[in-house]
Amino acid sequence: MSKAILALAVGAAMLAGSLSANAAPIDLKISVPSVPSDIHTQALKMFKTDLEKAAPGQFNVEIYDSGSLFKQGADTDAVERGNLQMTYLSFQLIADQLPQYGLLTMPYLFRSAQHYDDFMKSKLGDQFKADVEQAMNIRLLAPCYLGTRELNLRKQMKVDTPDDLKGVKMRMPDSDAWLFMGKALGANPVPMPFGDVYLGLQTGTIDAQDNPLPTDYAAKFYEVTKQITMTKHLVDAINLVIGADVWNKLDDSQKAAVQNAADAACKWNDTKRKAEEDKLVDFFKSKGLAVTNPDISAFREHVQKYYLDSDRSKQWTSGWVDQINAMAPKADASKKN
Repeated sequence: MSKAILALAVGAAMLAGSLSANAAPIDLKISVPSVPSDIHTQALKMFKTDLEKAAPGQFNVEIYDSGSLFKQGADTDAVERGNLQMTYLSFQLIADQLPQYGLLTMPYLFRSAQHYDDFMKSKLGDQFKADVEQAMNIRLLAPCYLGTRELNLRKQMKVDTPDDLKGVKMRMPDSDAWLFMGKALGANPVPMPFGDVYLGLQTGTIDAQDNPLPTDYAAKFYEVTKQITMTKHLVDAINLVIGADVWNKLDDSQKAAVQNAADAACKWNDTKRKAEEDKLVDFFKSKGLAVTNPDISAFREHVQKYYLDSDRSKQWTSGWVDQINAMAPKADASKKN
């Protein structure tokens, strides 16, 4: 009798393995607003390659860049609804839905990509990820360093303090948290999808935009602008995410393969972006752009006071700003921007 039961068990296991091997691959459509040459677009190709190696035939990864499938903002909604499997998600869009985490969008809080990573792997990060998953039906996989955001202006002008940006029409993503940051910087924020920024600068619909230098380079904004002002106002990251419903259907080995591929993609992205940032100031100068250095202390003091004095700071989780500051690697904490 025991031999018969054993034979049945072995047969069932073999049948299950056969069905698993022959199962249709899981579709992972990824939609992002960034252009093909942008490093964090290229990082998605690394994600696809690593995932195919780790789980051959189990996933069908399709990458849609330049907002070709869903425009910026709509991609997040699509993942929440289950119409899209993966995208990049900013802390700003998260803060729009979970205002207690608006503190994560405050300029001059995070010091480096490592600081972001340390936060996301901490107990605070675990709580943050769990709350996002419950509220937005989105699983945060890994933070990818986007770069340190600087001001990029259509015309040359004096920018020493936030007062100098009064009346400047500065493009921001169409998000309450992003628009608030534009006001904190002293500018007049204008909501605009990323794909429209080049034309907006070219025609004068906007006077300025803010992005990390690698993004300015990839999108060729240097062709339609005359100045970069190194405000260093936001060490920025975006999260590679997957729909929670998709994630929960994966088995443990598939989850490990997706997570490991996401971690590797973001690590590759971080290394490439930091190396590129180091070279781009000279490149922009060679293209005729003026690269200026404002009074960073004046910007930091003005911007953080704007945040801390606002009603939105009353919604922040108590004590988190101090705890995140304490997580900064010593080398980063000692830097004076």
